[in-house]
Amino acid sequence: MLVFALEPANPFARTLADTLNVPLSPHEERVFDDGERKLRPLVDPRGADAYVVLSLHGGPLESPHDKICRLLMFIGALKDHGAARVTAVVPYLAYARKDMQTKPHDPLGLRYVAQWLESAGMAQIIVLEAHNVAAFQNAFRCPTMHVSAHHAFRPLAQELSRQGPIAVASPDPGGVKRALLWREALEEQLAEPVRFAMIDKRRSAGVLSGGDLVAGDVADATVLLLDDLIAGGDTMARGARALRRAGAKRVVACAAHGLFVGHASQTLASDDVSRLAVTDSVPTFRLPESGPVRDKLEIASVVPLFAEAVGASHAAWKR
Repeated sequence: MLVFALEPANPFARTLADTLNVPLSPHEERVFDDGERKLRPLVDPRGADAYVVLSLHGGPLESPHDKICRLLMFIGALKDHGAARVTAVVPYLAYARKDMQTKPHDPLGLRYVAQWLESAGMAQIIVLEAHNVAAFQNAFRCPTMHVSAHHAFRPLAQELSRQGPIAVASPDPGGVKRALLWREALEEQLAEPVRFAMIDKRRSAGVLSGGDLVAGDVADATVLLLDDLIAGGDTMARGARALRRAGAKRVVACAAHGLFVGHASQTLASDDVSRLAVTDSVPTFRLPESGPVRDKLEIASVVPLFAEAVGASHAAWKR
């Protein structure tokens, strides 16, 4: 097994390699004066099962497009030099939200990214909490592995369950399946009933509407409000406010990917959100180093989940 880290400053890949008990494989990356790059492995990949780790979020130094291009180039180099299989390990998948056409002549960004990666020679992809799992799986023709983020929040849920009844809520209709799966897992984990709720929300042309109607029982409960990502924070803030009005004791906002763009730090400072939990799929570099959001923020590592997925994939490949 070869594991490459295309974002050396991010500790995710190194921690993953350490968990798998393998060294990070070295590679060279040269940046030319005009901005073009050359990436090449510094070990012979012939016949190897190679894993390339790169989260495709924007920043702090590169755009998603820069990262996609670098990933394509490196996958191509590995295949050109005989790698038996190349798997992209992508904690955050850019363009996963653009998985359907909602306006005339809309693009399908997720499908295009899938086609690019597959054309470069990628044989498999592992991602964390895709925006829409069915759309993600259908966009790719190669095997996919989808890691559900709610497993990383198990200790948090266990802690909160000792303080009274809990509920899982989706901040919009599109996330209902994600929230229901966590509810089912929690009922098995805790051996007790877990309530469920859904909030009405619509988005068109970037404008949010709705967000006041709560369907479900949240009275006097701690509500785990689960979403795939937090961008500007409006969805979570609206959802938390609606849940509190519906009688929730407190709301803990949980998301796989914390992008925290725009005014997220101000939006999520609201007392309606008592705690905030995200994973380490995206570094929280956009948040201020101190303040109300930092005070309530908790980071749950998904490295063990990815190590389990990569280990299982490699074991199956060796058979």
